[in-house]
Amino acid sequence: MLLFIDLSLFAEQIKATSLLEWIAVSFGVTEVLLARKNNVLLYPAGIIGILCSGFLLVDAKLYAETLLHAYYLVMSIYGWALWKNRSASGASQITRSTQSEQKITWAIALGGWAFLYFMLTTFTDSDVPIVDAFVSSTAWAGMWLLAKRKLENWIWLNVSNLVAIPLLFHKQLILISFLTIFLFVVAIFAYFDWKKELDQPHEIEHDSKRHTLDDYKSCEIPSDH
Repeated sequence: MLLFIDLSLFAEQIKATSLLEWIAVSFGVTEVLLARKNNVLLYPAGIIGILCSGFLLVDAKLYAETLLHAYYLVMSIYGWALWKNRSASGASQITRSTQSEQKITWAIALGGWAFLYFMLTTFTDSDVPIVDAFVSSTAWAGMWLLAKRKLENWIWLNVSNLVAIPLLFHKQLILISFLTIFLFVVAIFAYFDWKKELDQPHEIEHDSKRHTLDDYKSCEIPSDH
């Protein structure tokens, strides 16, 4: 019975979905797939999706969510600029977070959580301010790491997705919750794709050193006994 109700609600949401919503969702999916492939085109795709979502959120009077999307827009432009600028440190290739970057990431996540919780409880009628603020703040941290092309961005984004999925089901946002499940799965594969690419130069360097040593040994002149 519950499954029937959920499927019915899901079907109703699909029928009620506007063209602008489909465009926003489509570009959102495209952004994640391009991010998995470490393709800079993820940013223009993301910007289009964010702008479309922004119009929908303003129309629905969800001003806090609109502010969050404004942050995504700024970070997308920032990330696009870093990725395009090959001279920017850490932006032209995948790297792991340094200790200082990890501290900044935690500051964004925890500070953002406190700030958003205050805003939601003070200026909105949100009935889930703690969870809602957590989902957004961890996404903020993940977006900052993504802009800097850090491997750990996928971990933070998936922490956000993992909490967002039951929250969206709780809010009966079935279509968006299924989209978030999809993004969660893609992010897992993206993490391992990025990790493989990150580890590849080390493997090549190791093989190169091994072959050099083998060549050196093969050229050694045997000593007379």
